[in-house]
Amino acid sequence: MSGSVKDNSQNKPPENNWRNTLYTIIFEADTPAGKLFDEVLILTILLSVIVVMLDSVSRVAAVYGGLFYILEWIFTILFTVEYLLRLICVGRPLRYATSFFGIIDLLAILPTYLSLLLPGSRYLLVIRSLRLLRIFRVLKLVQYIGEADLLMRALSASRRKITLFLFTVLNLVVILGSLMYVIEGAESGFTSIPRSVYWAIITLTTVGYGDIVPVTNLGQALASVIMIIGYSIIAVPTGIVTSEITFASKNLNGRVCQNCSFEGHDSDAKFCKRCGAEL
Repeated sequence: MSGSVKDNSQNKPPENNWRNTLYTIIFEADTPAGKLFDEVLILTILLSVIVVMLDSVSRVAAVYGGLFYILEWIFTILFTVEYLLRLICVGRPLRYATSFFGIIDLLAILPTYLSLLLPGSRYLLVIRSLRLLRIFRVLKLVQYIGEADLLMRALSASRRKITLFLFTVLNLVVILGSLMYVIEGAESGFTSIPRSVYWAIITLTTVGYGDIVPVTNLGQALASVIMIIGYSIIAVPTGIVTSEITFASKNLNGRVCQNCSFEGHDSDAKFCKRCGAEL
């Protein structure tokens, strides 16, 4: 993940020509021109997302729908040109196109073109908000990506436990929903097992919309048990992930160089990052 967010998946063109200059402007936020480009890009992304959101409000769209349509195509053309320029100026276009930001950049322009065939798809343009991750480079927040990488490692390590947990919860809501369907029946709004399972899910997750409620004493007792179980269940995935984060942190920071006392070596590191001594 860290490599993706840093935008390190592309190579700077070796030749010293206009492609090199273009690369500096588009990809290197450390330069004045690069920082200005990223700031303008982020502002444009924000405006485009706001336009899409406002266009989904029927009363606003009824008055400004035509303007939103024009603005959307202007933004799309700008982002398309930007995407093509990125492909042109990098040393390995395919490598950039398949990188995290490359895929996001492509997804940011596709919905507008797809809307010519599928009108509703243009609202998927809110995915452009993911492009705002570039603000990490502009604001020099790349050091925080290491923490995100640690979280991703913990989630990856706990995926089997979480999958088993979710499978157990899925079985639980099906059983509880079926019980409630038998207890309450259609008279109380539990018209089918799927609808009863829906009720069990929103009750177990402590959401409780209130659109379906049990009216019998036995049904209310079962609902109370489900609510208590729901609070207990919330702690399970939290504990699993927290345990893996703690373990990952120990692996990341636990190895200390005996020569210079430097910490922070990877779990599979054989030599010190600072002095080169064998660990």
